[in-house]
Amino acid sequence: MDDNDILAARSLGEIHERMAAAQKRFGPPADHVELVAVSKTFAAEAVLPFLKAGQRVFGENRVQEAKDKWPALREAYPDVQLHLIGPLQTNKAREAVALFDVIETLDREKLAIVLAEEMARAGKRLPCFVQVNIGGEEQKSGIAPAETAAFIARCRAEHGLDIVGLMCIPPDGVPPGPYFAHLAGLAEICGVAGLSMGMSGDFELGIAMGATHIRVGSALFGYRPKADPR
Repeated sequence: MDDNDILAARSLGEIHERMAAAQKRFGPPADHVELVAVSKTFAAEAVLPFLKAGQRVFGENRVQEAKDKWPALREAYPDVQLHLIGPLQTNKAREAVALFDVIETLDREKLAIVLAEEMARAGKRLPCFVQVNIGGEEQKSGIAPAETAAFIARCRAEHGLDIVGLMCIPPDGVPPGPYFAHLAGLAEICGVAGLSMGMSGDFELGIAMGATHIRVGSALFGYRPKADPR
């Protein structure tokens, strides 16, 4: 075990300790909280120590990056589960369906139609989270909160998609708690169990509000050049 392996195991252990403490303190609100290690922008060499330490669920933002990085890693670790956590262009849907195990960023009708077509073609039915624009921000993708229930109903009834949860990214610079609480309320209304919310700076609060998935990057891998909050 080299220094990178030791550091990865230590970072992973610290996050799991914080997760356990948050679950103990708050109930826990979920039977299980899945850690999605956000490995976007990090090379395979940086991911490998975390695989050696036992982490198996990872999040990537871009289809092309995942396509370049993960096939070789998955040969060695075939039980990896890969989540798409970034925006998905419809012309990349076929590759996304081939590469990923979970789509967390279903954010519009056109994408729902194309994903359904590509899953049918590939003989797959990937679990999907609907991305909700919980802060109503013009610059962010996502379904408006008021339209979420109807969108999920259409995704299920018209497109046959397996909608398992909701995902959000709260506005920057404000307390995320009210937005997490809003998303949790929406999930209850919509009849979905999954809640992907909470990143490196606020995942304990996400757990307090009922998160089933947290997306943690910088707290595990270190900060990216643009200081991505995940």
